[in-house]
Amino acid sequence: MRILAVNWLDRANPQAGGAELHFFEIFRRLVARGHEVTLICSGFPGGAGRDVIDGIRIRRYGRRYSFALRGRPAIREALKEANFDVLVEDINKLPLYTPTLTRLPVYAVVPHLFGLTAFREVSWPVAAAVALAELPLPWVYRRAEFHAISKSTKLDLIRRGVAAERIRVIYPGVDCEWYTPRPEARAGEPTFLYLGRLKRYKGVATAVQAMAILRQRGVEARLLVAGEGDDRRQLERQVRRLGLTDVVTFTGFVSEERKREMMRLAWAVVLPSAKEGWGITNVEAAACGTPALAADRPGLRESVRDGVTGMLFPFGDAGSLAAAMARLAEDRDLVERMGRAARKFAERFSWDRAALETEEHLQLTIDAARRGRRRDG
Repeated sequence: MRILAVNWLDRANPQAGGAELHFFEIFRRLVARGHEVTLICSGFPGGAGRDVIDGIRIRRYGRRYSFALRGRPAIREALKEANFDVLVEDINKLPLYTPTLTRLPVYAVVPHLFGLTAFREVSWPVAAAVALAELPLPWVYRRAEFHAISKSTKLDLIRRGVAAERIRVIYPGVDCEWYTPRPEARAGEPTFLYLGRLKRYKGVATAVQAMAILRQRGVEARLLVAGEGDDRRQLERQVRRLGLTDVVTFTGFVSEERKREMMRLAWAVVLPSAKEGWGITNVEAAACGTPALAADRPGLRESVRDGVTGMLFPFGDAGSLAAAMARLAEDRDLVERMGRAARKFAERFSWDRAALETEEHLQLTIDAARRGRRRDG
């Protein structure tokens, strides 16, 4: 297959997150299986206009906030330069309405859609633009095939009007050979970890507030916050205001080696996000034998088995999160039991399987389009 793909970011972009990890883990495997993949995405300071990562040919245009304008012309240009079998659009920011640009079959990868969640992150005019941009999706992509990364995302698409028969759920994988347990690495004192982008909708402020509640109750614990993002300054101000600088540490961006080390030392990872397609950090931590405390929201409730591999709490409820943290902080045996169950859960998922299922789905999409063209012809 010759695949033209579109994503707002690539893996080398400093703003890259779970959606980019998901894309590259799958499509680098397709390259290894003999397929050709060209990715159109936004640029970033210091990023070359042309690059190759894991065999995927990268073309960068504009910047993160100008890609909405630069992306569509870049797709047209690529379509004129070469013959492709399918156009893959990873819809994890604004949709680019790629079906209006080509007669090729379109394969839409959807981690999750923002909807009203956007109002938690950006100013209301921008949030309104995001929500409005998603409204025509069922009509514009009515002939596309959809790759949803969870049942929650599939249900969201169906509620919006996408035909259920056009959606296949393909769960993300996890590298269980890289992410492995090391019980002796667990920190001596209760330590919780948030790892990801620091964005308002991620709900990190709830975790900070939970730490303040733990202190009031006399529960000793610390919180590590790993990652960068627009909300870091606000979070640091919150930590200072609550007098938590001795127990909440911001580490900034961390390497893959340090990330694994932190997952192993944590008593649990914390993901208080308003919305996720899946919650890949929860499953990576699970592979390390570490439980997860996550908001009871779409996607997240699929990556955590409540009471088995971790605990769910109502979104935005710092008191409930603090109670879950206290329960683990006061019961090391519970941490280890949940960690063992989490590892077994993580072993159900693999990137090789996800890539093979995606390859099959792509081929079916291409074959169906060819049959349709023959009928029309």
